[in-house]
Amino acid sequence: VLLFCEHEPVLTIGKHGKQTNLLVSEALLNAKGIQLVQIERGGDITYHGPGQITGYPIFDLEHYGVGIKEYIHTMEQCIIDLLYLYGIRAERLEGATGVWIDAHTPQARKICAIGVHTSRYVTMHGFALNVNTDLSYFQLINPCGFTDKGVTSMEQEIGRGEVYFPLVKHQLEGLFRKHFTHLLYHLPNDDIL
Repeated sequence: VLLFCEHEPVLTIGKHGKQTNLLVSEALLNAKGIQLVQIERGGDITYHGPGQITGYPIFDLEHYGVGIKEYIHTMEQCIIDLLYLYGIRAERLEGATGVWIDAHTPQARKICAIGVHTSRYVTMHGFALNVNTDLSYFQLINPCGFTDKGVTSMEQEIGRGEVYFPLVKHQLEGLFRKHFTHLLYHLPNDDIL
């Protein structure tokens, strides 16, 4: 099962996240109507909200015959391939789960956060892809615990106004089907479409 959601503004802190990466008081969050939720996924603090596709894959990794690293790598590849369709060159950053733009430069910025948890090989939580996201919310936190890297969105990278959200979801679903079908049947998988 792959669920796509678009949340109301909420900050989530992973099980190993640091409260010090929240840069404002909880009273200020309450005044702005932003929830703060401690959850069991990996990773630190991040934001979810309108204009962002929050994806929740509920996959049996034993069924696919993969471990958590290959699962995360495949999820990252789905996002990288989606962004390629929009002319956005995205990549991985060693030691920093997620999908990045200009990953190996001082202008490194994250476009998709990934935080997962598994129980008996079944995945929980997932990814947050910034499509038309209001990036000002990320100023309330050190996103994913980073103080030296930025955050971006598809809208900001393309620079031509809002991206058509329903199409992005449709394309992303297709890429998940492609990549995870390849895993299931152990087919060769191209890195680019």
